[in-house]
Parts: sequence; C-alpha cells; structure tokens
Amino acid sequence: MMKNKNKKLETIYEIASILLTAVLAVGIIFTFFFKVSIVSGESMENTLQNGDNLLITSITPEINQGDVVVVSQPNGYEKVLIKRVIAVGGQTVSFDSKTGKTIINGKIIDEPYTKEKADYTYGMTKTYYVPEGKIFVMGDNRNNSADSRDVAVGMIDEDYVMGKVIYRIGDTELFNSELKESQNG
Repeated sequence: MMKNKNKKLETIYEIASILLTAVLAVGIIFTFFFKVSIVSGESMENTLQNGDNLLITSITPEINQGDVVVVSQPNGYEKVLIKRVIAVGGQTVSFDSKTGKTIINGKIIDEPYTKEKADYTYGMTKTYYVPEGKIFVMGDNRNNSADSRDVAVGMIDEDYVMGKVIYRIGDTELFNSELKESQNG
C-alpha cells in the first residue's frame, strides 16, 4: 500500500514539475523574445485588418526598410502604433503629389502593399531627413494613417520599437516571408 502511495506521489510530482517548467518556459519566451499585439484601426489595410492578432519578435538585429513594426513611442494619439518602416537613419523621404508615390533618396519606391494611391495634395512637398537612430513609418492605408508625416507622431526613435511583426495569428505562413515576396516581385 505504501509503495502505491509513494508511486502516485512521484507521478504527481513529475507531472507538476513538467507543467511548471513548461509554464515558466512559455513565460520567459513571451516576456523576452515574443509578444502578441492586436491591430486597432484601418491604417495598415490591406496588409493588416482591424482586430488581427500579431506575433512580434523583440530580438531583431536591425530594423529595415519595409519591415512592419510595433511602436510604443509616446505620441499625440496615446496609443501603440503598427506601421511599415519607410526609411531608416541617413535616408531622405519625399512624396510626388501627382503620382502619389513615395521617394526615398531621390528614387521612387515600389509599394505594392499600399491600399490605394496616396493623396499628397495637402502640402506634402516637404523632404524629410531621417537622423541616425530614427525611422520614418507610414501605414499602408496612406490616406487614413497617423504616422511620421503627422507632427503628433513624427519620426520614431528606434528604442521605442517593441518588435517586428513576424506572424499574423491564423495565417499558415510567416508574415515576413509574405513581405519579402511582395517587395521582390
């Protein structure tokens, strides 16, 4: 009888130990390496929709043009922003009001992910220089996005980037692979 009781206690201890280890491992992973964020609003349509759940990674070696990032920098809207990196430190950004195109360092960039032709007729003749350590972000729905063009948001300090979007929960493939394919071809 005592052997059975000890064996049951050992089994319970082993199961509890495995569960506790698993919970701690998941907690550490989601505290230091990954986070979940929810899209709020229409500024990233058609790439992301209001209510989409995103997995982001905070272990990014560098932020690149074209990455979709989650930003916690204080802004006039008092909310976390999910935007696309248009330019990084050392680059210039301008806009062609006739074509609705974005120009980086004097070259029009291909942006197949934008929802529609951007309306830059409301005074977007300024050229922005992005200082080192900052990024210039915009929503894919250019006509309905509070982003670096807006003084209430401005350029983003890289220290406020919470992470890059790597996966839209519910998709069957990684988010970044979709992005790279759309940018390359």
